[in-house]
Amino acid sequence: MTGTVIIIILLVAVVPVAIIMSGFFASALLGHLLKKDVDSCHEGSELLEISQKDFTSNS
Repeated sequence: MTGTVIIIILLVAVVPVAIIMSGFFASALLGHLLKKDVDSCHEGSELLEISQKDFTSNS
C-alpha cells in the first residue's frame, strides 16, 4: 500500500515538473543556437548592430 502511494505522489508531483524543466532546457538551447546562426548570417548588417544595442544606458 505504501509503494502505491509513493508511486502516485511521484506521478503527480515529480513527472510534470521534470517534463516542464526538460522543455525549458530544450527551448533555451534552441534559442541560443538559432540566435548564433542568425547573428553569423547577418554579420556586418546594420540590423545586427541595432539588435545588440543597449537602449537602457544613458550614453
